[in-house]
Amino acid sequence: MKHGMELAVAALIVIFAAVFLFQDAAIQATLGDGEEAWGGADGEAAGLIEASGYEPWIEPFWEPPSGEIESLLFALQAAIGAVIIGYVFGYWQGNRKAA
Repeated sequence: MKHGMELAVAALIVIFAAVFLFQDAAIQATLGDGEEAWGGADGEAAGLIEASGYEPWIEPFWEPPSGEIESLLFALQAAIGAVIIGYVFGYWQGNRKAA
């Protein structure tokens, strides 16, 4: 069989997606109005910290003007990190082949 591994991976992806969608539907069915099933831990942690009476000891010197700009800067930071990691792995691979 020429494409056996590709078919196996595709079958695993379809099975994983089906299980995820089934679980998500089951979780969503148990929630009430306004409840969020997949809320992030950051929001929960910020709520707990604010409830404890914490006062920040330093203010940020600049805040992005909107959430979209903040997301853009985060994505740019992730892309730069991915390029650096890719360069390092490529450099190592090149050294292995040259040796």
